[in-house]
Amino acid sequence: MSEILIAPSILAADFGNLAAATHMINESQADYIHIDIMDGNFVPNISFGFPVTQAICKHAKKPLDFHLMINNPDHYLEDCVNSGAKIITVHAEVCNHLNRTLQRIKELGVFAGVALNPHTSVDVLKNVINDLDLILIMSVNPGFGGQKFIDNTYAKVKEIKQLADVADKNILIEIDGGVNGENAPLLVKAGANMLVAGSYVFNSINPSQTIANLKNP
Repeated sequence: MSEILIAPSILAADFGNLAAATHMINESQADYIHIDIMDGNFVPNISFGFPVTQAICKHAKKPLDFHLMINNPDHYLEDCVNSGAKIITVHAEVCNHLNRTLQRIKELGVFAGVALNPHTSVDVLKNVINDLDLILIMSVNPGFGGQKFIDNTYAKVKEIKQLADVADKNILIEIDGGVNGENAPLLVKAGANMLVAGSYVFNSINPSQTIANLKNP
């Protein structure tokens, strides 16, 4: 079995002590720090802007995984890179010229990802599969942490894994939303190889151990 990558979502951390949360992730078995950027338009919530992500970057020893839950993501790609992004993921639902957006992300020297909301069909990826490094499947409706996991996610993971295999592409399949110790092994079995966990990590008694448990489901 290939290595499972873990990306704790800093959105679920104590905003009054982001440096400590970042340090915890640095010292854990996590592979990335997941950064959720929300604009209050594409999703019904606002998270944080680039001054905050730049502050996180100063403390981070793990690479940053940027998930743009925003309209007009093309306007902010450079800002993400300037904040330390190693992965930039945009939503298929808001990109009118998805191929062009992915090419621009690659030109900036980072991994390019596409995210799909729970209702969005995998079919939208067929024409851009060769431009992708990562596919992020939202396993909750985006906008808020702590939501219940949507069970149809397993079938979607299998569908994407099959799409990647047919294209002979080694793609990261990332799951975001409601990931916990119970569904993590099932997601990996379905074909996922990167897991985002927010509330499950930061609300646990020992976040570092929780990350270790997810890393080895």
